[in-house]
Amino acid sequence: MKTLKIFKLISITFLSIFLGSCSDDDSDSPATEQTSQISIKMVDAPGDFEHVYVDVQDVMVKVNGDVNSDAGWVSLGAENTGVVDLLELTGGVSLELANDYEVPSGTLNQIRLILGENNTVVIDGTTYDLNTPSAQQSGLKINVNTTLEPNYNYTFVLDFDANQSIVFAPDVSNINLTPVINASIEAETGVISGLVTDFDTLGSQVMIEANNGVDTFTTYANETGNFVLAALPEGNYTVTLSVETSLGLADIVFTDVAVEAGQTVTLDSILFE
Repeated sequence: MKTLKIFKLISITFLSIFLGSCSDDDSDSPATEQTSQISIKMVDAPGDFEHVYVDVQDVMVKVNGDVNSDAGWVSLGAENTGVVDLLELTGGVSLELANDYEVPSGTLNQIRLILGENNTVVIDGTTYDLNTPSAQQSGLKINVNTTLEPNYNYTFVLDFDANQSIVFAPDVSNINLTPVINASIEAETGVISGLVTDFDTLGSQVMIEANNGVDTFTTYANETGNFVLAALPEGNYTVTLSVETSLGLADIVFTDVAVEAGQTVTLDSILFE
């Protein structure tokens, strides 16, 4: 996940466009369309897997459209397409899917993430195919319904929850990818970050959960012990860090962690031992 952006007001000069023959009467000229700019990036709320590979092909948006119609989708020509390991999108790492793409102002109804067929999960050293029929046929529709004001730049964060997205059938060889993705505007959310100081000696993954009384957001510390929970709505959170129960180590709990939009709360020097 990259450093949180503070959105700034940008001024864009538009040229008047005249259709038909020249005339001293401007009443026949169409109104200039107002536009906004959007960027989209993806982060991961990981599950307890070795790797989760998803095949990102494109990202599309529907602005001022009919959510019940399949018309009106516009491709943003996604950057960084191809197979990506979701478990690498932790500890401050994100995947840029679109950057400063100009769209009409108004209502951003939906974002659609298009996946290809090369989706797999690695569990205990074994690679399993992930079945993703809905993603391959029409893409993953994420409801946004956010107003885009003219001349503003918005960054949307897609939080791909790997833990909830991978569904096991009775046969372990039959695993479905039913993506659970939350979308939020980066400038309207905050971040909790931290460092598990004794991570190297634990011999265990460290799971971090942040709960605001309504929703729970999860992540894992990366190989250096750092963690980042991004795109958190404003509010007070209880943050719980836990390791494998076999280690016999008590959870570490932080209460009343206040998250404000555009700000990062840092939890330092976290020790289990």
